[in-house]
Amino acid sequence: MKHTEAWERSTPNELKIGLISISDRASKGIYQDEGIPALQNWLIKAVTNPCTFHERLIADESEVITESIVELVDEFGCDLVLTTGGTGPSRRDVTPEATREAGTREMPGFGEQMRQISLKFVPTAILSRQTAVLREIEGHAALVINLPGQPKAIAETLEGLKDEQGKSVVPGIFAAVPYCIDLIGGPYIETNEEVIKAFRPKSAIKK
Repeated sequence: MKHTEAWERSTPNELKIGLISISDRASKGIYQDEGIPALQNWLIKAVTNPCTFHERLIADESEVITESIVELVDEFGCDLVLTTGGTGPSRRDVTPEATREAGTREMPGFGEQMRQISLKFVPTAILSRQTAVLREIEGHAALVINLPGQPKAIAETLEGLKDEQGKSVVPGIFAAVPYCIDLIGGPYIETNEEVIKAFRPKSAIKK
């Protein structure tokens, strides 16, 4: 696949991010979507790179979810795609299946860690089916992660849990995202350590 004009970066470290909120009612305008604003607000605080966001508000339809992920990676060159919603056990919750359909390799550790964080708050966290995948195409790869639907839970899973002194108790999943993006050939992501500290092996840290 050839690079498209949409893949071009304004700077070498520009991070292209796809945000997908999956909700039947919000996509129909029955109520206002809170997922995309919550994701974007957190990322603006956490990531110090210049970022470009591509947003999609869609219904709980498997084909539409898969197509949206594929579009954001293949046509817009997104390095990271975050979805919110549609990961529970109800029959309309099809985000994990649709995400796996768009992926080339699964990254189950992200879902495992999100459930560990959520279990600190509610026992029903075991009902969550969140996962993550890589989508790899010619000349490009992206990390796709399913996140919870509630803004508070989105921040908790990305950022992790801290004690009263601000020390990390349970690491948030975003700590591992920059190094994962490194390994698949994306831009070098730097973070605001007051929000989340990116973890890399010493040999992978740029000075």
